[in-house]
Amino acid sequence: MNTGNSNTMPDNGAGYVDPKAVERKDHLLVLTIVIILIILAALAIIGFLFMKQGPDTIQGQGDATEIRISGKLPGRVTEILVEEGQQVKAGDTLVRIHSSIVEARMDQARAMETAAAATNAKVDAGTRSQIISGAYDVYQQAVAASGIAKKTYDRMQSLFSQGVVSEQKRDEAKAAYEAAKAGEAAARSQYELAKAGAQKEDKQAAAAMVNVARGGVNEVGAVLEDQVLTAPSDGVITVIYPNVSELVAMGAPIMTLQKKDCWAVFNVRENILKDIHEGSKIKVRIPALDKETEMTVFYIRDLGTYANWQATKSTGDYDARTFQIKARPEKPIENFRPGMSVILLGH
Repeated sequence: MNTGNSNTMPDNGAGYVDPKAVERKDHLLVLTIVIILIILAALAIIGFLFMKQGPDTIQGQGDATEIRISGKLPGRVTEILVEEGQQVKAGDTLVRIHSSIVEARMDQARAMETAAAATNAKVDAGTRSQIISGAYDVYQQAVAASGIAKKTYDRMQSLFSQGVVSEQKRDEAKAAYEAAKAGEAAARSQYELAKAGAQKEDKQAAAAMVNVARGGVNEVGAVLEDQVLTAPSDGVITVIYPNVSELVAMGAPIMTLQKKDCWAVFNVRENILKDIHEGSKIKVRIPALDKETEMTVFYIRDLGTYANWQATKSTGDYDARTFQIKARPEKPIENFRPGMSVILLGH
């Protein structure tokens, strides 16, 4: 039985471990780790010094013209003839709207036009034949009375010359004759006026009222034309806002039509514009279609100071302005849709 220190290892035996061997092994492990770290650091420094930075990726997206379909007629949607995602042709019927209020206004406008037309016809027809005939009879009576008064005056004048009647009687006969002549002239004027009918100004006013009433009918008719809305061009219906039976206000959008004129839009710094101008060709890649193609630039515009790229250095650098460019493929690209990513190549 061993009565010595339990921590003292025996000089010989199967469980004996050489402390110096353990220490040498630890030193070797540490040295190996240090060497690996030095090699990795050296590789990182070499890569940083000799590796060239690749070009920046300029990413844009597809875009297209969108048309909001709306009308002048406020009313209730009675029928929607298309669905979202449906292809349509120019002139296809899209939606029907009904407005009882506007239709009532049309009835009112037509009634006013009828009344104005009747008044105008009455003015154009002139005075009624019965009134003309009555004026003629009065005129003839005045002519007869004037004739009798003249004969009486002539007789009195002859008798006055013979000294048979007094001057007073002759003057009374003359006054009666003058009065009869004035009555004849007045009756003739009334007869001529009855034959001529309405005055020129009255006819012009009646015709103007007809035009005003007809304009009211045309105005309401122009609104009612939007009872049926049609597609202004070929495209696809992307959004439909109301449902059938819902009310829509004047000018409210009912649906959105997207034309088949897809293009790409990029926001780029001004330092890459030296080779890009309107009409120039650019090479792009559409990742979603795994396709590379050429497009023609048709639009370049400065986005303003709010989109400037700020300089990273206080000296030797400058703020770069951002420009928006749009490019259109020479031929339509199948399945190319607005919103798809487009990568600008070669810059």
